[in-house]
Amino acid sequence: MSDETATATATAKATRIERDSMGEMEVPADAMYGASTQRAVLNFPISGQRMPRRFLRALALVKIAAAETNVGLGLLDPGKGAAISAAAREVADGRWDEHFPIDIYQTGSGTSTNTNMNEVISHLASARLGGAKVHPNDDVNKCQSSNDTIPTALQLSGAVAIEEELIPALIDLQGALAAKSTEFWDVVKTGRTHLQDATPIRLGQEFAGYAGQVEEAIRRAQAARDELLVVPLGGTAVGTGINAHPEYAARACGQLSELTGLLVRESPNHFHAQAALDAVIAAHGGLRAVALGLWKIASDIRFMGMGPRAGIAELALPETQPGSSIMPGKVNPVIVESLTMVVARVIGNDATVAFGQTGSFLELNVMLPVTTQALLESIALLAASARNFRIKLVEGLKATERGPKLVEQGLMLATALAPEIGYDAAAAMAKEGFKTGRTIRELALEKGIAPERLDDLLDPAKMTEPGLGGGAGG
Repeated sequence: MSDETATATATAKATRIERDSMGEMEVPADAMYGASTQRAVLNFPISGQRMPRRFLRALALVKIAAAETNVGLGLLDPGKGAAISAAAREVADGRWDEHFPIDIYQTGSGTSTNTNMNEVISHLASARLGGAKVHPNDDVNKCQSSNDTIPTALQLSGAVAIEEELIPALIDLQGALAAKSTEFWDVVKTGRTHLQDATPIRLGQEFAGYAGQVEEAIRRAQAARDELLVVPLGGTAVGTGINAHPEYAARACGQLSELTGLLVRESPNHFHAQAALDAVIAAHGGLRAVALGLWKIASDIRFMGMGPRAGIAELALPETQPGSSIMPGKVNPVIVESLTMVVARVIGNDATVAFGQTGSFLELNVMLPVTTQALLESIALLAASARNFRIKLVEGLKATERGPKLVEQGLMLATALAPEIGYDAAAAMAKEGFKTGRTIRELALEKGIAPERLDDLLDPAKMTEPGLGGGAGG
């Protein structure tokens, strides 16, 4: 072993002694955290997955809000408060992420991560004050408990992620679908119900439906965000607010509103807010609706792009990559497949979030870390896949000539004749057309309907609007 290697190995293994209420503990010499964090690292060698970056940022913002509020209430020395705020801002900005090593599958209240945050901020703040001790519990955690700060950070991180990632992605997708609706408006094709031929529809009308569905998804995402902005902060240990100033929660929520640009509000019922996951379950339910709406849109586009020769082939999807290692020239709807797998993951996360309610015992829920991970993963995946779906697929969609060509052969054109000749006669005509391969127009001419009248009755464009008898109603 070279001298350089020996030195590096010795440095990697170097430790220092830290103390907490349980006694002494060796921690890595360069760690910003202390004894309690190291105990958690040793206690939970489960997945190797750490708490998400957005959650760490939200928890650091809670610490900033707490410090500034406590200074304002006269509960914390201004010098210490400023040092805590400055240190927490560095954590919020991601400068010290490597010093948050605790696994997601840890203590269910997230106490280990709250302690980790307190210890890192304490260490950094003490260094800012030239070594003067900033205590992780007495100073950084003043007026707080893990039992209210962790669920608050969970909800806050989700709300900010929805606001900053998901809603903008959905707005852009809605705009792209609306633009395609305009582009495709003059394309009249066969509608389908039960996957069977139906009366004509404009391709632009189908895309107007998709744009409307995403518009509703935006509304649901906004509602999910708002569900999460009513936070448990101030309830401390069991919802009573013990060891917290009576004005602390309202003031701290005001600080969080300034820090995030969102309206953060104190829960009117702390006993409910930190004892259950209702708000998070409701919010993720909105995300589930968003995900399944995207699945419907993507699946329809995949159906209409099926082909190019032996399928529906009314849409030409952008070619993004070769589709087969054995079939030359094959191109697959891979962007749709990527999105549908995201939907599968979101549905799984929804089950995780819902099952998280089974950790709600008496005054506390104890499935907060895994719920955090599931919520934030769903938001990030939906935002990324909606953006990718727009850029790589929707914006490059083209209408083919196949849709309009098939309209004249459609048997459900007989629907437009029903007000003229009656339902039974029109049904018989459709059945005859199916058996013989002849068109409705040909059969109607044989039945004695004048050509000019048929041109009016069987005008495909008029069939895409409300009206009777070839548009007589409007």
